[in-house]
Amino acid sequence: MNKIAGNLYMVATPIGNLEDITLRAIRILKEVDLILCEDTRETGKLLRAHQIENKLMSYHAQSKLGKIDEIIEMLKEGKNLALVSDAGTPAISDPGSLLVKKILEDKILEDRPQVKVLAVPGPCALTSAFSISGVTGGEFVFLGFLPHKKGRETLFREIGGADRAYVFYESPHRIMKTLEALEKFAPTRKVFVGRELTKMYEESIKGSPAEILTYFREKPDKVRGEFVVITS
Repeated sequence: MNKIAGNLYMVATPIGNLEDITLRAIRILKEVDLILCEDTRETGKLLRAHQIENKLMSYHAQSKLGKIDEIIEMLKEGKNLALVSDAGTPAISDPGSLLVKKILEDKILEDRPQVKVLAVPGPCALTSAFSISGVTGGEFVFLGFLPHKKGRETLFREIGGADRAYVFYESPHRIMKTLEALEKFAPTRKVFVGRELTKMYEESIKGSPAEILTYFREKPDKVRGEFVVITS
C-alpha cells in the first residue's frame, strides 16, 4: 500500500493578462499528475500560452460530490494534483473551497498519511483592486459575490454605516442595481470600481455612488466585463 499521500496545489493563475503567472506556478502545472479546472477550454488557453502539456479534469460548482471523493482518492493514492480556477486564486469565491474543506475534514487511516494542501500564490482580483484603490489602512471586509436577493438591503445598510472598507465582486448584470443601492443606503461613502483588471479594456474609477452611477449611465457600453467594487 502506498504510504505517501499526494499534494493538492492551489495554483493562482492570471485574472486577465496571461503573463501574470509565477515561475513556480508554471513548474507545478507541468509536474503534477493532473490539473483540476473549472473550464478545460479556458485553462487550455493558459497552458498553450506557456507550453504546458498536461492532463485536465473539470471540477466546478456543478460537480457532484462523488467527484470530490474521486479526487480525494487520487490524492490518497499518492497522485499530486493542481487546482486552478478560471482566473485568480482558487477557493476565493470559488468552488475549490469545498474541495479543500472536505480534504481537511477527511479521516485517513494511520497507514495513509494526510493529504497536504499547498498554496502557490499569485494573482487575485481582490488584492489587485485594493492595491490601486487608494484606500488607506489594512482593514477591510471581503464579501465575495453579493447575494442576489435575500439580505442585500441589510448588507447595503451595513456598508453605509461602517467605518471600514468593504470589497466585493459584481457581475455586469447587477452592477447598476448595486450602484443604485449604494447611492440609496451609502450615499456618503467613496466607491472604487475596477473593471476588467489586467485586461485590454482595464479601467478604474473612484467617486461617490452618485458619480459612479452617472458615469456608467452615460457610458452603457462599459457595463460589461468583471467588476471589483470597494467602498471606503
